[in-house]
Amino acid sequence: MSRVLIVAQASVVRAGLEAILGDAPGLQVVGTSATSSDLADQVESLQPDVILAAPGGPLSETLSASKEGLPALVLLTDDSDGAAALDALRYGARAVLPRDAQPEEIVAAVQAAASGLTVLTVETSAPLLPYLSGIGRADSVNQGEALTPREVEVLSMLAEGAGNKIIARRMGISEHTVKFHVGSIMGKLNAASRTEAVTVGIRRGLILL
Repeated sequence: MSRVLIVAQASVVRAGLEAILGDAPGLQVVGTSATSSDLADQVESLQPDVILAAPGGPLSETLSASKEGLPALVLLTDDSDGAAALDALRYGARAVLPRDAQPEEIVAAVQAAASGLTVLTVETSAPLLPYLSGIGRADSVNQGEALTPREVEVLSMLAEGAGNKIIARRMGISEHTVKFHVGSIMGKLNAASRTEAVTVGIRRGLILL
């Protein structure tokens, strides 16, 4: 059972998030807070595995706190141009969702973050695709080349279990071109198989909900 601490300035938002997570399998809300200024103390006393934050103002406090060895951070933001998402990822956030994300998306993101995965929705990540595979390079000796937006799209469909024929139909390209993209993806991710490519993609936050 993963323990979740909810941080949101507005009481109605805290109540809403608590209701969303209340019946989610494998999750337990252990506390709520209106501010991130004392996150370290709350983490010490409540021992959460994940912090679900929906800041009402500047993100600096939440992001700074999240970098101080605290649990996985799932951030809800209304920043539509992706700037907040990029800042959050640089600070180590595990998931970044738009503030109007669907309940099932929020639950899935918290569950994924609790498992050590990085999650972005298509809406939040669209402006960031050129940068995603570069995040965290300092933590890895060999990250390989960055994937193109087209390759990220193919990788996402591989994660869904789609075969070459289905991918080709969805993208309006030939199966030969799909095979080319898959080969390029595997080479850039240093993966020996499609399954390994998907696994590496998840770790880098390239697989989108």
